[in-house]
Amino acid sequence: MSRAQRTRAAMDAKHFEQIAAEEFAHVPSRVARRLSNIALLIEDAPTVAIRTEEKLKATETLLGLYRGVPANARGAGYGIGMTAPDTITLYRIPVLTRARIEAPGGVIDEETVRRIVRETLWHEIGHAFGLSEPAVEAREAAGTNHFNDERD
Repeated sequence: MSRAQRTRAAMDAKHFEQIAAEEFAHVPSRVARRLSNIALLIEDAPTVAIRTEEKLKATETLLGLYRGVPANARGAGYGIGMTAPDTITLYRIPVLTRARIEAPGGVIDEETVRRIVRETLWHEIGHAFGLSEPAVEAREAAGTNHFNDERD
């Protein structure tokens, strides 16, 4: 069994989706109330088109991706009529691969997956608020880009 097959088998799609939905539901209210019209999507991995669009090298991948109109770019007319939701997509296999790398003994455990999902959600929510990649990364480096385990 290849590494990719072991990673896929480590946590089935339904379990991963449940974790992602729970973590998204636990975004602190101070943040969640400022989010609107955002759908959470789960995909196995970024498509070739996404990898090309994001200019990923062969050795790079994405854990998540925000697509839409950031909150700081929405004008007065935003949302009038039929407005498709913004999306945050989590990529299951890359998240599980990261969890395997970071988990003690290389064995994927739920808490490691939850932590990576939380970190990825926070990163993508930063983009939803209009932060650039360098701005989000600066917050991560400073240790301020997290939920502080607030649960409400």
